[in-house]
Amino acid sequence: MRLVTLVFLLFFPVLPVQALATPITSQPTAETRVAWPVTMPLSQPDGLRPCCVFGYNLKAQALGIPVPFYQLGNLVDADQLGAHVYNDSAFNAIGNLLGLGSEQSGLIYTHRGGFIDIAHVRDTADNTLFLFSQLLPRLGEQWSIDLGPELANRRIQMNAFSPPQDPAQRYTLAAYLAGELAFQIAAWHEIAQWYGYQSVMGFSEEVSGFSPEDLYSNLLGARLAIDAILQGRAASVASYDSAMETLLPAALHQLGAVSVAETQRQFDSIDGDWWNSHRRVPEKFLVLKRDYNTGNHRLPNQPPSESTAPQRLTLPLQVQGSTLSTLGELQLWPGDTLRNLPAPAKYYRLEDFNGLALHAQAQDAQQILQQR
Repeated sequence: MRLVTLVFLLFFPVLPVQALATPITSQPTAETRVAWPVTMPLSQPDGLRPCCVFGYNLKAQALGIPVPFYQLGNLVDADQLGAHVYNDSAFNAIGNLLGLGSEQSGLIYTHRGGFIDIAHVRDTADNTLFLFSQLLPRLGEQWSIDLGPELANRRIQMNAFSPPQDPAQRYTLAAYLAGELAFQIAAWHEIAQWYGYQSVMGFSEEVSGFSPEDLYSNLLGARLAIDAILQGRAASVASYDSAMETLLPAALHQLGAVSVAETQRQFDSIDGDWWNSHRRVPEKFLVLKRDYNTGNHRLPNQPPSESTAPQRLTLPLQVQGSTLSTLGELQLWPGDTLRNLPAPAKYYRLEDFNGLALHAQAQDAQQILQQR
């Protein structure tokens, strides 16, 4: 391996890395003419960052008892997001909650993208890099990656196919495929939360399931990671982290990011309609508006007062002549506990997500009517 690397460096000049760019357009069209160096296959991120319940200055309760002197601020500034840390550990996550971590995550309002949850952006970006590092060396093989349980046992199943002969085209295809699968992981997480998944035993996450900003934020994260990868920033975790530190604020500003004070005003304008500031975490109907669309062609949810045209975000159906859905998929197999999730005939897949989400929507609508 070292001899091959030495020969490459001697006979192929090192290409200069260009300044990073992330044009926020509806349909991504970026590709690379260079098969950039790639980090060794990475380990799966340990877990998701603590994300923010929709709203600000939220109070909490435990076992139905209010927790005194505890309040979640939740809001961030696009220019003060700190460094990005791939696979931010539980230790760093606790530090972030205390304001001591290098990363800052929270909610921010943007005129063109609605509310953005930075933790969701970071998580899906990290999963895109993880999957890319795994997929590229084995692109075209039939194999699988077990991701662990989330109500069901999650598995990435790759199909055998003939990938492009050109290394740069394979690199491009792997980047988009990784982003698509990372987004599917995020969409399943929304479903799992609604149907009873608990990352901390005894602490319900129903309040966060299908939150109006979540999957738009996840899709933005996939798009940013794809941009970083296609610009040669997957050679190391450090290079990727640095790229995210640049690309994320740039994307937020393109979407029309506002100040913390303005984000607060936007939340105040929809208090009682989209969220209820008088409820406490983890009460489910602290969040009143949800987005049950699990697809990767998305418009943001904008408050009624917003007059700026929304920015649609999508992922392509085809890349380098290949239909992404035929190359691999996320499968959800029955595990030890499905909680409120009905057992599938064999396993759940992307095609089942819409039906599960529509059932959740109908149940939520009925519960809201009963509370009135």
